[in-house]
Amino acid sequence: MSESARESVTVFDVGGTHLRWAAWSPERGLGIVRRIPTPSRTNRPHATVDELRADLVAAMAAPVPRNGTAGVSFGAALNHGTGIVYASAPLWGADQRPFHLADALRTQRPDVRWHVVNDVTAALLHLVDSPDLGDRRKVLLATVSSGIACRTVDLRTGDIPVDGCGLQGEIGHLPAALTVDGEPMPLRCDCGKTGHLAAYSSGRGIRRLADALRARRADVWRRSALGTRLDGGEPFEHAWPAALGEACPAAGELLDAATRPMADVVRTALCLDPELDLVAFTGGVADGLGETYRTALLGHLAREGLYLTSERDPDWVVRRVTMCAEGQADGLVGAGLAAARAGVAR
Repeated sequence: MSESARESVTVFDVGGTHLRWAAWSPERGLGIVRRIPTPSRTNRPHATVDELRADLVAAMAAPVPRNGTAGVSFGAALNHGTGIVYASAPLWGADQRPFHLADALRTQRPDVRWHVVNDVTAALLHLVDSPDLGDRRKVLLATVSSGIACRTVDLRTGDIPVDGCGLQGEIGHLPAALTVDGEPMPLRCDCGKTGHLAAYSSGRGIRRLADALRARRADVWRRSALGTRLDGGEPFEHAWPAALGEACPAAGELLDAATRPMADVVRTALCLDPELDLVAFTGGVADGLGETYRTALLGHLAREGLYLTSERDPDWVVRRVTMCAEGQADGLVGAGLAAARAGVAR
């Protein structure tokens, strides 16, 4: 085995849409990043969950060098004490049968040292590995992508606390509500239940929200830049940001509606834990919209902020909410850091 293979960790980042992997080491950083569509309910809606799990394990087992080390950033609710995966709506829909991913990977490749963490935990480890955080006490990282979740770390101790089930920050499945023109707009989450945060604010939720708004305002959408682009066959993930750049009212209303439930969560988090000195956002939706997303969030928090604090110090919230820069919270790097932190990586 080459010196490079001995020293590098094969790192994976598994999301509902893409499976990425690369070689990583603290000295050389990331090598060439490869990507394939994830075997998931998102990409293969007619496959069984057992088929998707088997194909995912096989896809992850193949790239690791013999007798190598692998760190995995996994987009699912998992027990950080046992490694058991409880559920992932983007990966497996409503199925909540426990799945011991690490055991399945070890069975497939017993020669490999595997270490699995939640994808938001991995991204947070990379974010706080930066020397630029100053004297901040606690950092919350939220990912807004095909799913939604967050993690909080206490920088004074390095602890990412979990509850008795090994979980923290599964905000995507908190109850949420949205009204438009005074009328409720109930939407179903990928987990099968109605009225979760992810049903409105995740990437897939935003698309469903767009369909609901379009049905409610058919004439407005038909004349809008967003509606015109979609009718012309442009993919939603390209049409929406472009329409926002053209100040399209329909696109703006969609952004306002999609960020409102997320702003509710941020407001509550800052109210309950004033030691949160940074609330950072990453993930496909947040990264794709960048400062446009932050501006929409802060608009909600300016209109309905923290009791007294927002009146006495209007910039208190503004100073805390930020968007991660490109490559600042990468689950691939975090997977390597997590493996090293656990003593798995050599």
